Amino acid sequence: MRTLGEAARAVLLTADPHDKRRAARHLARRWRRGELEHRCDVPMPDQPAWPAKPELLAPGQMPRRRKGGSERGRIAMIHALAHIEFVAIDLAVDLVGRFGGEFPRRFVDDWIGVAADEAMHFALLDRRLRQLGSFYGELPAHAGLWEAAQATSDDALARLAIVPMVLEARGLDVTPATVERFRNAGDEASAKILSRIFNDEIRHVTAGTVWFNQKCDEMGFNAVETWQSLVKSRFRGSLKPPFNDSARRDAGLTQEFYAVIAS
Repeated sequence: MRTLGEAARAVLLTADPHDKRRAARHLARRWRRGELEHRCDVPMPDQPAWPAKPELLAPGQMPRRRKGGSERGRIAMIHALAHIEFVAIDLAVDLVGRFGGEFPRRFVDDWIGVAADEAMHFALLDRRLRQLGSFYGELPAHAGLWEAAQATSDDALARLAIVPMVLEARGLDVTPATVERFRNAGDEASAKILSRIFNDEIRHVTAGTVWFNQKCDEMGFNAVETWQSLVKSRFRGSLKPPFNDSARRDAGLTQEFYAVIAS
């Protein structure tokens, strides 16, 4: 594999979670060492390869997680977050492999870095699951996390609008409360992992916002109006408060983007 597109496709077609994690980190190292040509001329798969476990369920079929600080409830939350990070590896790699040829090398630098971060996040959460007597795949997981990629597979601007600027931005809203829940339960080890992920996700949303704005400038589009239009047409869910306005603002995603169309 000599090109960026070939290497990205190989990661996406790796099913085992730990092999995929290692493959994403290896892709990042090869890119940084200049071993991959900046060329994305091979098709990305419509659906990445995933393991047989966890069982993937529709949102309405997912078991309700226990509230409070019980160990089983915390395991279920960490498992759900591990699945999000596992799918996030593929989302970042697909963004690079599918659209990286449309952008300068700095774009690839940013999103290869995001993919490596997501791989590290998955490793941290999987290790924490094992410390708690569980493992990734033991519980069912959300089947709909790849829908955003499928809905934006034809348009780099739409992908940037939905994945980092909606989905990852939602993580900025909900993670601080989750960190406090773990701390209140005396689980400082898990709280520290989530705090680290939260800080990284601010950078990820920043990358999405910066490249979205730059692409809009190049095309002569109003960034705020274009984002709102894409969210309405390409995102199946709704934007629900409360929002972490401070963290969003740090990432360049100011209220003018989302306040008007929030439900």
